[in-house]
Amino acid sequence: MAVTDQQVRKLFMEHQKTGFIGMAAMKAGMNRKTASGYIESGELPSERKTARDWRTKPDPFESVWPKVEAKLGVAPELEAKALFEWLTEQYPGLFQEGQVRTLQRRVQQWRVLHGPGKEIYFQQDHKPGVRLSTDFTHMNELGITIRGERFDHLLCHSVLSYSNWEWGVICHSESLLSLRKGLQATLVQLGHVPLEHWTDHSTAATHEVGPDENGRRDFNLRYLEVMRHFSITPRTTQVDAPNENGDVESANGAFKRRVKQHLLLRGNSDFDTLDAYRLFLEGIFLKVNKLRNQQFLEELSAMRPLEVELLPEYTEGKSRVSKWSMIQVDRKVYSVPSRLIGQTVRTRRYEEHVEVYVAGLLQLSIPRLTGDKKHTINYRHVIGALLRKPGAFSEYRFREDLFPSLVFRRTYDRLCETLPQRTADLDYLRILNQAAITMEADVERILLELEAKGLTPRWNLVMEFWPQPAIELPHLQALQVELGSYDELIDCVEVVI
Repeated sequence: MAVTDQQVRKLFMEHQKTGFIGMAAMKAGMNRKTASGYIESGELPSERKTARDWRTKPDPFESVWPKVEAKLGVAPELEAKALFEWLTEQYPGLFQEGQVRTLQRRVQQWRVLHGPGKEIYFQQDHKPGVRLSTDFTHMNELGITIRGERFDHLLCHSVLSYSNWEWGVICHSESLLSLRKGLQATLVQLGHVPLEHWTDHSTAATHEVGPDENGRRDFNLRYLEVMRHFSITPRTTQVDAPNENGDVESANGAFKRRVKQHLLLRGNSDFDTLDAYRLFLEGIFLKVNKLRNQQFLEELSAMRPLEVELLPEYTEGKSRVSKWSMIQVDRKVYSVPSRLIGQTVRTRRYEEHVEVYVAGLLQLSIPRLTGDKKHTINYRHVIGALLRKPGAFSEYRFREDLFPSLVFRRTYDRLCETLPQRTADLDYLRILNQAAITMEADVERILLELEAKGLTPRWNLVMEFWPQPAIELPHLQALQVELGSYDELIDCVEVVI
Protein backbone atom coordinates (compact mmCIF):
# COMPACT_ATOMS: atom_id res chain seq x y z
CA MET A 1 0.00 0.00 0.00
CA ALA A 2 1.29 3.46 -0.91
CA VAL A 3 2.62 5.65 1.87
CA THR A 4 0.74 8.92 2.37
CA ASP A 5 2.04 12.38 3.24
CA GLN A 6 0.29 12.13 6.61
CA GLN A 7 2.21 8.94 7.50
CA VAL A 8 5.55 10.50 6.58
CA ARG A 9 4.78 13.62 8.66
CA LYS A 10 4.01 11.28 11.59
CA LEU A 11 7.31 9.49 10.91
CA PHE A 12 9.30 12.75 11.00
CA MET A 13 7.63 13.82 14.25
CA GLU A 14 8.24 10.50 16.06
CA HIS A 15 11.83 10.30 14.83
CA GLN A 16 12.56 13.78 16.19
CA LYS A 17 11.21 12.71 19.60
CA THR A 18 13.20 9.49 20.06
CA GLY A 19 15.85 9.32 17.32
CA PHE A 20 14.97 5.62 16.71
CA ILE A 21 13.91 4.82 13.13
CA GLY A 22 12.32 1.45 14.02
CA MET A 23 10.06 2.88 16.74
CA ALA A 24 9.10 5.87 14.54
CA ALA A 25 8.35 3.57 11.56
CA MET A 26 6.14 1.33 13.70
CA LYS A 27 4.11 4.29 14.99
CA ALA A 28 3.80 5.73 11.47
CA GLY A 29 2.58 2.36 10.14
CA MET A 30 5.28 1.66 7.54
CA ASN A 31 8.27 -0.60 6.85
CA ARG A 32 11.57 0.32 8.56
CA LYS A 33 13.47 0.33 5.28
CA THR A 34 10.87 2.62 3.68
CA ALA A 35 10.97 4.90 6.71
CA SER A 36 14.74 5.10 6.52
CA GLY A 37 14.57 6.25 2.90
CA TYR A 38 12.07 9.05 3.73
CA ILE A 39 14.12 10.22 6.74
CA GLU A 40 17.26 10.31 4.61
CA SER A 41 15.66 12.30 1.77
CA GLY A 42 13.47 14.50 3.95
CA GLU A 43 10.77 14.54 1.20
CA LEU A 44 7.07 13.78 1.31
CA PRO A 45 5.57 11.21 -1.11
CA SER A 46 3.83 13.99 -3.04
CA GLU A 47 7.18 15.71 -3.56
CA ARG A 48 8.71 12.58 -5.07
CA LYS A 49 6.08 12.26 -7.84
CA THR A 50 7.23 13.17 -11.32
CA ALA A 51 5.11 13.81 -14.37
CA ARG A 52 4.81 10.81 -16.70
CA ASP A 53 6.58 11.52 -19.98
CA TRP A 54 6.13 8.13 -21.62
CA ARG A 55 3.24 6.59 -23.50
CA THR A 56 1.40 3.53 -22.24
CA LYS A 57 0.10 2.71 -25.75
CA PRO A 58 1.56 3.20 -29.24
CA ASP A 59 0.64 6.51 -30.88
CA PRO A 60 -1.63 5.67 -33.87
CA PHE A 61 -0.91 9.07 -35.45
CA GLU A 62 2.90 9.00 -35.19
CA SER A 63 3.43 8.15 -38.86
CA VAL A 64 1.06 10.82 -40.18
CA TRP A 65 1.71 13.52 -37.59
CA PRO A 66 4.15 15.55 -39.76
CA LYS A 67 1.36 15.98 -42.34
CA VAL A 68 -1.13 16.96 -39.61
CA GLU A 69 1.38 19.43 -38.21
CA ALA A 70 1.90 20.95 -41.65
CA LYS A 71 -1.86 21.50 -41.97
CA LEU A 72 -1.98 23.16 -38.55
CA GLY A 73 0.96 25.38 -39.46
CA VAL A 74 -0.99 26.76 -42.43
CA ALA A 75 -4.40 26.94 -40.67
CA PRO A 76 -4.04 26.84 -36.85
CA GLU A 77 -7.82 27.17 -36.42
CA LEU A 78 -8.37 23.66 -37.86
CA GLU A 79 -10.24 21.41 -35.42
CA ALA A 80 -9.18 17.89 -34.56
CA LYS A 81 -12.44 16.38 -35.84
CA ALA A 82 -12.00 17.93 -39.27
CA LEU A 83 -8.39 16.69 -39.36
CA PHE A 84 -9.52 13.20 -38.34
CA GLU A 85 -12.08 13.12 -41.18
CA TRP A 86 -9.35 14.22 -43.59
CA LEU A 87 -7.01 11.45 -42.35
CA THR A 88 -9.69 8.76 -42.76
CA GLU A 89 -10.11 9.88 -46.39
CA GLN A 90 -6.35 9.93 -47.03
CA TYR A 91 -5.67 6.60 -45.28
CA PRO A 92 -8.77 4.37 -45.57
CA GLY A 93 -9.00 1.66 -42.93
CA LEU A 94 -6.03 2.93 -40.90
CA PHE A 95 -7.94 4.78 -38.19
CA GLN A 96 -10.98 3.93 -36.05
CA GLU A 97 -13.69 6.26 -34.75
CA GLY A 98 -12.59 5.80 -31.12
CA GLN A 99 -9.16 7.31 -31.86
CA VAL A 100 -10.45 10.85 -32.45
CA ARG A 101 -9.95 11.69 -28.75
CA THR A 102 -6.25 10.82 -29.04
CA LEU A 103 -5.91 13.20 -31.98
CA GLN A 104 -7.73 15.92 -30.05
CA ARG A 105 -5.17 15.64 -27.22
CA ARG A 106 -2.27 15.82 -29.67
CA VAL A 107 -3.74 18.88 -31.44
CA GLN A 108 -4.35 20.57 -28.09
CA GLN A 109 -0.75 19.90 -27.07
CA TRP A 110 0.49 21.34 -30.38
CA ARG A 111 -1.55 24.52 -29.84
CA VAL A 112 -0.01 24.97 -26.38
CA LEU A 113 3.57 24.43 -27.60
CA HIS A 114 3.53 25.85 -31.12
CA GLY A 115 0.16 27.53 -31.73
CA PRO A 116 -0.44 31.25 -32.22
CA GLY A 117 -0.89 33.56 -29.26
CA LYS A 118 -4.43 34.13 -27.96
CA GLU A 119 -6.18 37.38 -27.28
CA ILE A 120 -5.57 38.81 -23.81
CA TYR A 121 -8.40 40.49 -21.92
CA PHE A 122 -7.32 43.26 -19.58
CA GLN A 123 -9.24 43.96 -16.41
CA GLN A 124 -10.43 47.56 -16.28
CA ASP A 125 -10.36 49.88 -13.30
CA HIS A 126 -13.78 51.53 -13.54
CA LYS A 127 -14.37 54.92 -11.98
CA PRO A 128 -17.65 55.83 -10.26
CA GLY A 129 -20.20 57.78 -12.26
CA VAL A 130 -18.43 57.42 -15.61
CA ARG A 131 -19.73 54.45 -17.58
CA LEU A 132 -23.29 53.29 -18.19
CA SER A 133 -23.53 50.32 -20.59
CA THR A 134 -26.71 49.31 -22.42
CA ASP A 135 -27.49 46.14 -24.35
CA PHE A 136 -30.51 44.21 -25.64
CA THR A 137 -31.10 40.61 -24.57
CA HIS A 138 -33.79 38.13 -25.61
CA MET A 139 -36.11 36.89 -22.83
CA ASN A 140 -37.99 34.25 -24.87
CA GLU A 141 -36.17 31.36 -23.19
CA LEU A 142 -38.02 32.12 -19.94
CA GLY A 143 -41.35 31.10 -21.49
CA ILE A 144 -43.33 34.13 -20.25
CA THR A 145 -47.05 34.12 -21.11
CA ILE A 146 -49.72 36.80 -20.72
CA ARG A 147 -53.09 35.17 -19.98
CA GLY A 148 -51.82 31.94 -21.48
CA GLU A 149 -50.48 33.48 -24.70
CA ARG A 150 -46.75 33.34 -25.42
CA PHE A 151 -45.08 36.72 -24.94
CA ASP A 152 -41.91 37.07 -27.02
CA HIS A 153 -39.89 40.14 -26.07
CA LEU A 154 -36.49 41.63 -25.32
CA LEU A 155 -35.06 43.53 -22.37
CA CYS A 156 -33.23 46.82 -22.86
CA HIS A 157 -30.72 46.35 -20.03
CA SER A 158 -28.46 49.08 -18.58
CA VAL A 159 -25.64 48.59 -16.04
CA LEU A 160 -23.33 51.02 -14.21
CA SER A 161 -19.85 49.51 -14.59
CA TYR A 162 -18.48 50.63 -11.21
CA SER A 163 -21.29 49.50 -8.87
CA ASN A 164 -23.10 47.02 -11.19
CA TRP A 165 -26.37 48.82 -10.41
CA GLU A 166 -28.81 47.83 -13.16
CA TRP A 167 -32.21 48.60 -14.65
CA GLY A 168 -34.17 47.47 -17.68
CA VAL A 169 -37.42 47.82 -19.61
CA ILE A 170 -39.44 45.46 -21.80
CA CYS A 171 -39.16 46.12 -25.53
CA HIS A 172 -39.89 44.34 -28.80
CA SER A 173 -37.03 45.31 -31.11
CA GLU A 174 -33.50 46.68 -31.06
CA SER A 175 -34.62 50.06 -32.38
CA LEU A 176 -33.63 53.59 -31.46
CA LEU A 177 -37.06 54.04 -29.83
CA SER A 178 -36.41 51.03 -27.61
CA LEU A 179 -32.92 52.26 -26.74
CA ARG A 180 -34.19 55.76 -25.94
CA LYS A 181 -37.02 54.34 -23.83
CA GLY A 182 -34.63 52.10 -21.88
CA LEU A 183 -32.04 54.83 -21.36
CA GLN A 184 -34.59 57.37 -20.14
CA ALA A 185 -36.19 54.86 -17.77
CA THR A 186 -32.72 54.19 -16.32
CA LEU A 187 -31.92 57.90 -15.94
CA VAL A 188 -35.27 58.48 -14.18
CA GLN A 189 -34.47 55.70 -11.70
CA LEU A 190 -31.01 57.14 -11.12
CA GLY A 191 -32.09 60.77 -10.98
CA HIS A 192 -28.55 61.45 -12.23
CA VAL A 193 -26.61 61.37 -15.49
CA PRO A 194 -23.37 59.41 -16.10
CA LEU A 195 -20.48 60.79 -18.10
CA GLU A 196 -20.48 58.11 -20.83
CA HIS A 197 -23.00 55.77 -22.45
CA TRP A 198 -21.61 52.58 -24.03
CA THR A 199 -23.36 50.37 -26.61
CA ASP A 200 -22.33 47.68 -29.04
CA HIS A 201 -22.74 48.13 -32.79
CA SER A 202 -26.50 47.63 -32.95
CA THR A 203 -28.30 49.68 -35.60
CA ALA A 204 -30.08 51.58 -32.82
CA ALA A 205 -26.90 53.57 -32.14
CA THR A 206 -24.64 53.09 -35.16
CA HIS A 207 -24.79 52.32 -38.88
CA GLU A 208 -22.51 50.86 -41.54
CA VAL A 209 -21.34 54.12 -43.11
CA GLY A 210 -17.84 55.41 -42.38
CA PRO A 211 -15.98 53.04 -40.00
CA ASP A 212 -13.02 54.73 -38.42
CA GLU A 213 -9.47 53.42 -38.18
CA ASN A 214 -10.27 51.58 -34.92
CA GLY A 215 -13.03 49.51 -36.52
CA ARG A 216 -15.87 51.58 -35.08
CA ARG A 217 -18.88 52.75 -37.08
CA ASP A 218 -20.36 56.21 -37.05
CA PHE A 219 -23.23 57.03 -34.69
CA ASN A 220 -26.75 57.65 -36.00
CA LEU A 221 -27.66 61.32 -36.01
CA ARG A 222 -30.85 60.75 -34.01
CA TYR A 223 -28.90 58.82 -31.38
CA LEU A 224 -26.38 61.67 -31.17
CA GLU A 225 -29.28 64.08 -30.60
CA VAL A 226 -30.33 62.00 -27.57
CA MET A 227 -26.78 62.05 -26.22
CA ARG A 228 -26.51 65.83 -26.68
CA HIS A 229 -29.85 66.39 -24.98
CA PHE A 230 -28.60 64.68 -21.80
CA SER A 231 -24.96 65.88 -22.23
CA ILE A 232 -23.64 62.31 -22.29
CA THR A 233 -20.59 61.22 -24.28
CA PRO A 234 -21.48 58.30 -26.59
CA ARG A 235 -19.06 55.39 -26.70
CA THR A 236 -19.16 52.12 -28.59
CA THR A 237 -17.18 48.91 -28.72
CA GLN A 238 -15.13 47.77 -31.69
CA VAL A 239 -16.93 45.79 -34.37
CA ASP A 240 -17.23 42.08 -33.42
CA ALA A 241 -15.84 42.78 -29.94
CA PRO A 242 -18.79 42.38 -27.53
CA ASN A 243 -16.36 41.58 -24.71
CA GLU A 244 -15.62 45.33 -24.52
CA ASN A 245 -19.16 45.73 -23.21
CA GLY A 246 -18.60 42.80 -20.88
CA ASP A 247 -20.24 44.28 -17.78
CA VAL A 248 -23.69 44.38 -19.30
CA GLU A 249 -23.11 41.19 -21.35
CA SER A 250 -22.45 39.17 -18.17
CA ALA A 251 -25.25 41.00 -16.34
CA ASN A 252 -27.71 39.86 -19.03
CA GLY A 253 -27.17 36.20 -18.21
CA ALA A 254 -27.08 36.77 -14.45
CA PHE A 255 -30.36 38.71 -14.49
CA LYS A 256 -32.14 36.09 -16.60
CA ARG A 257 -31.03 33.39 -14.17
CA ARG A 258 -32.46 35.44 -11.30
CA VAL A 259 -35.74 35.87 -13.16
CA LYS A 260 -35.87 32.11 -13.76
CA GLN A 261 -35.37 31.44 -10.04
CA HIS A 262 -38.09 33.93 -9.06
CA LEU A 263 -40.45 32.32 -11.57
CA LEU A 264 -39.77 28.92 -9.96
CA LEU A 265 -40.49 30.39 -6.52
CA ARG A 266 -43.65 31.99 -7.93
CA GLY A 267 -44.82 28.65 -9.27
CA ASN A 268 -45.60 29.68 -12.87
CA SER A 269 -44.58 32.07 -15.64
CA ASP A 270 -48.05 33.32 -16.59
CA PHE A 271 -49.20 36.88 -15.81
CA ASP A 272 -52.64 38.47 -15.99
CA THR A 273 -51.40 41.67 -17.65
CA LEU A 274 -48.26 43.12 -19.15
CA ASP A 275 -48.12 45.64 -16.28
CA ALA A 276 -48.09 42.76 -13.77
CA TYR A 277 -45.08 41.24 -15.53
CA ARG A 278 -43.36 44.65 -15.71
CA LEU A 279 -43.79 45.14 -11.95
CA PHE A 280 -42.44 41.63 -11.38
CA LEU A 281 -39.21 42.48 -13.23
CA GLU A 282 -38.86 45.85 -11.50
CA GLY A 283 -39.21 44.12 -8.12
CA ILE A 284 -36.26 41.87 -8.99
CA PHE A 285 -34.15 44.86 -10.05
CA LEU A 286 -34.91 46.62 -6.74
CA LYS A 287 -33.91 43.55 -4.69
CA VAL A 288 -30.64 43.12 -6.58
CA ASN A 289 -29.70 46.81 -6.40
CA LYS A 290 -30.13 46.88 -2.59
CA LEU A 291 -27.03 44.68 -2.32
CA ARG A 292 -24.94 47.28 -4.18
CA ASN A 293 -25.99 50.32 -2.20
CA GLN A 294 -22.56 51.41 -0.91
CA GLN A 295 -20.84 51.60 -4.30
CA PHE A 296 -24.03 52.95 -5.86
CA LEU A 297 -23.92 55.93 -3.49
CA GLU A 298 -20.37 56.60 -4.69
CA GLU A 299 -21.70 56.57 -8.25
CA LEU A 300 -24.44 59.08 -7.43
CA SER A 301 -22.02 61.47 -5.74
CA ALA A 302 -19.88 61.48 -8.90
CA MET A 303 -22.75 62.05 -11.37
CA ARG A 304 -24.65 65.17 -12.40
CA PRO A 305 -28.30 65.46 -11.35
CA LEU A 306 -30.87 64.85 -14.08
CA GLU A 307 -32.17 68.37 -14.71
CA VAL A 308 -33.39 68.30 -18.33
CA GLU A 309 -36.84 67.20 -19.47
CA LEU A 310 -37.28 63.73 -20.93
CA LEU A 311 -37.57 63.32 -24.67
CA PRO A 312 -40.88 62.04 -26.08
CA GLU A 313 -40.95 58.27 -26.44
CA TYR A 314 -42.09 58.44 -30.05
CA THR A 315 -41.01 59.66 -33.46
CA GLU A 316 -43.32 61.87 -35.48
CA GLY A 317 -44.00 61.68 -39.18
CA LYS A 318 -46.53 62.48 -41.88
CA SER A 319 -48.31 60.11 -44.23
CA ARG A 320 -50.93 60.59 -46.91
CA VAL A 321 -53.88 58.19 -46.75
CA SER A 322 -54.00 56.32 -50.06
CA LYS A 323 -57.11 55.46 -52.06
CA TRP A 324 -56.80 51.98 -50.58
CA SER A 325 -57.42 53.54 -47.13
CA MET A 326 -53.87 52.82 -45.98
CA ILE A 327 -50.88 54.68 -44.61
CA GLN A 328 -47.22 53.73 -44.49
CA VAL A 329 -45.19 54.16 -41.30
CA ASP A 330 -41.56 53.06 -41.17
CA ARG A 331 -42.06 50.91 -44.31
CA LYS A 332 -45.02 49.12 -42.70
CA VAL A 333 -48.61 49.37 -44.03
CA TYR A 334 -51.57 50.09 -41.74
CA SER A 335 -55.25 50.48 -42.64
CA VAL A 336 -57.22 53.50 -41.39
CA PRO A 337 -60.93 54.51 -41.60
CA SER A 338 -61.98 55.30 -45.19
CA ARG A 339 -63.18 58.79 -44.20
CA LEU A 340 -59.49 59.77 -44.02
CA ILE A 341 -58.73 58.91 -47.67
CA GLY A 342 -56.84 61.75 -49.32
CA GLN A 343 -55.89 63.38 -46.01
CA THR A 344 -52.33 63.92 -44.82
CA VAL A 345 -52.22 62.58 -41.28
CA ARG A 346 -49.60 63.00 -38.58
CA THR A 347 -48.30 59.80 -37.01
CA ARG A 348 -46.56 59.09 -33.73
CA ARG A 349 -44.61 55.85 -33.72
CA TYR A 350 -44.12 54.51 -30.21
CA GLU A 351 -42.20 51.38 -29.34
CA GLU A 352 -45.42 49.36 -28.95
CA HIS A 353 -48.07 51.23 -31.00
CA VAL A 354 -48.73 53.85 -33.66
CA GLU A 355 -51.08 56.81 -33.17
CA VAL A 356 -52.77 58.66 -36.05
CA TYR A 357 -53.76 62.34 -35.70
CA VAL A 358 -55.80 64.68 -37.90
CA ALA A 359 -55.90 68.40 -37.03
CA GLY A 360 -54.29 67.58 -33.69
CA LEU A 361 -57.05 65.10 -32.76
CA LEU A 362 -56.29 61.42 -32.13
CA GLN A 363 -58.15 59.26 -34.66
CA LEU A 364 -56.93 55.78 -33.79
CA SER A 365 -54.17 53.79 -32.10
CA ILE A 366 -52.76 50.70 -33.84
CA PRO A 367 -50.43 48.01 -32.41
CA ARG A 368 -47.04 48.57 -34.04
CA LEU A 369 -45.82 45.92 -36.45
CA THR A 370 -42.47 44.30 -35.68
CA GLY A 371 -40.41 41.59 -37.29
CA ASP A 372 -41.12 40.38 -40.82
CA LYS A 373 -44.80 41.32 -40.93
CA LYS A 374 -45.25 44.20 -43.36
CA HIS A 375 -48.97 45.04 -43.16
CA THR A 376 -52.03 44.93 -40.92
CA ILE A 377 -55.56 45.52 -42.23
CA ASN A 378 -58.42 46.05 -39.76
CA TYR A 379 -61.54 44.58 -41.36
CA ARG A 380 -63.69 47.25 -39.67
CA HIS A 381 -61.99 49.88 -41.86
CA VAL A 382 -62.84 48.23 -45.21
CA ILE A 383 -65.93 46.06 -44.68
CA GLY A 384 -68.38 48.79 -45.69
CA ALA A 385 -66.68 49.29 -49.06
CA LEU A 386 -66.40 45.53 -49.63
CA LEU A 387 -70.13 45.07 -49.05
CA ARG A 388 -70.74 47.58 -51.85
CA LYS A 389 -68.14 45.85 -54.05
CA PRO A 390 -68.21 42.16 -53.01
CA GLY A 391 -66.54 41.09 -56.25
CA ALA A 392 -63.28 42.66 -55.04
CA PHE A 393 -62.98 40.29 -52.10
CA SER A 394 -61.82 37.09 -53.86
CA GLU A 395 -58.71 38.76 -55.36
CA TYR A 396 -58.07 41.30 -52.59
CA ARG A 397 -54.33 41.55 -51.98
CA PHE A 398 -54.71 41.60 -48.18
CA ARG A 399 -57.64 39.16 -48.01
CA GLU A 400 -55.95 36.97 -45.37
CA ASP A 401 -56.07 39.90 -42.94
CA LEU A 402 -59.89 39.79 -43.14
CA PHE A 403 -60.12 36.53 -41.20
CA PRO A 404 -60.02 37.67 -37.54
CA SER A 405 -59.56 34.09 -36.31
CA LEU A 406 -59.36 30.49 -37.50
CA VAL A 407 -63.12 30.16 -36.91
CA PHE A 408 -63.84 32.83 -39.54
CA ARG A 409 -61.37 31.18 -41.93
CA ARG A 410 -63.16 27.82 -41.59
CA THR A 411 -66.50 29.54 -42.05
CA TYR A 412 -65.44 31.01 -45.38
CA ASP A 413 -63.99 27.69 -46.54
CA ARG A 414 -67.29 25.88 -45.79
CA LEU A 415 -69.26 28.54 -47.65
CA CYS A 416 -66.98 28.13 -50.68
CA GLU A 417 -67.47 24.36 -50.60
CA THR A 418 -71.27 24.54 -50.78
CA LEU A 419 -72.06 27.82 -52.58
CA PRO A 420 -71.07 29.63 -55.78
CA GLN A 421 -68.03 31.86 -55.27
CA ARG A 422 -69.88 35.19 -55.42
CA THR A 423 -72.63 33.99 -53.06
CA ALA A 424 -70.04 32.61 -50.62
CA ASP A 425 -68.12 35.92 -50.68
CA LEU A 426 -71.27 37.97 -50.07
CA ASP A 427 -72.46 35.77 -47.19
CA TYR A 428 -69.05 35.91 -45.54
CA LEU A 429 -68.83 39.70 -45.90
CA ARG A 430 -72.25 40.07 -44.29
CA ILE A 431 -71.11 37.87 -41.39
CA LEU A 432 -67.93 39.93 -41.06
CA ASN A 433 -69.96 43.13 -41.09
CA GLN A 434 -72.08 41.77 -38.25
CA ALA A 435 -68.87 41.25 -36.26
CA ALA A 436 -67.83 44.83 -37.05
CA ILE A 437 -71.08 46.48 -35.92
CA THR A 438 -71.68 44.23 -32.88
CA MET A 439 -69.24 41.98 -31.04
CA GLU A 440 -66.76 39.71 -32.82
CA ALA A 441 -66.88 37.22 -29.95
CA ASP A 442 -70.69 36.84 -30.24
CA VAL A 443 -70.46 36.12 -33.97
CA GLU A 444 -67.65 33.63 -33.41
CA ARG A 445 -69.71 31.83 -30.77
CA ILE A 446 -72.63 31.38 -33.22
CA LEU A 447 -70.27 30.18 -35.96
CA LEU A 448 -68.87 27.55 -33.61
CA GLU A 449 -72.39 26.45 -32.70
CA LEU A 450 -73.34 26.04 -36.39
CA GLU A 451 -70.09 24.15 -37.01
CA ALA A 452 -70.84 21.77 -34.15
CA LYS A 453 -74.32 21.11 -35.62
CA GLY A 454 -72.87 20.48 -39.08
CA LEU A 455 -74.81 23.35 -40.64
CA THR A 456 -73.59 25.57 -43.46
CA PRO A 457 -73.05 29.04 -41.91
CA ARG A 458 -75.28 31.02 -44.28
CA TRP A 459 -75.91 34.67 -43.41
CA ASN A 460 -79.65 34.17 -42.78
CA LEU A 461 -78.92 31.15 -40.57
CA VAL A 462 -76.47 33.18 -38.48
CA MET A 463 -79.15 35.81 -37.96
CA GLU A 464 -81.67 33.13 -36.92
CA PHE A 465 -79.27 32.05 -34.19
CA TRP A 466 -78.54 35.66 -33.24
CA PRO A 467 -79.97 36.33 -29.76
CA GLN A 468 -83.07 38.48 -30.00
CA PRO A 469 -83.85 40.81 -27.11
CA ALA A 470 -86.99 39.79 -25.19
CA ILE A 471 -89.81 42.30 -25.70
CA GLU A 472 -91.61 43.19 -22.50
CA LEU A 473 -94.68 45.46 -22.46
CA PRO A 474 -94.49 48.15 -19.83
CA HIS A 475 -96.80 47.66 -16.85
CA LEU A 476 -99.16 50.66 -16.61
CA GLN A 477 -100.69 51.85 -13.38
CA ALA A 478 -104.43 52.73 -13.52
CA LEU A 479 -104.99 56.45 -13.13
CA GLN A 480 -106.80 57.29 -9.90
CA VAL A 481 -108.75 60.58 -10.15
CA GLU A 482 -109.64 62.46 -6.97
CA LEU A 483 -112.83 64.42 -7.72
CA GLY A 484 -112.44 66.54 -4.60
CA SER A 485 -109.63 68.49 -6.25
CA TYR A 486 -112.05 69.69 -8.94
CA ASP A 487 -114.42 71.03 -6.26
CA GLU A 488 -111.53 72.99 -4.75
CA LEU A 489 -110.69 74.40 -8.18
CA ILE A 490 -114.33 75.55 -8.76
CA ASP A 491 -114.43 77.22 -5.36
CA CYS A 492 -111.26 79.16 -6.20
CA VAL A 493 -112.76 80.39 -9.50
CA GLU A 494 -115.97 81.63 -7.76
CA VAL A 495 -113.93 83.59 -5.21
CA VAL A 496 -112.00 85.34 -7.98
CA ILE A 497 -115.20 86.30 -9.77
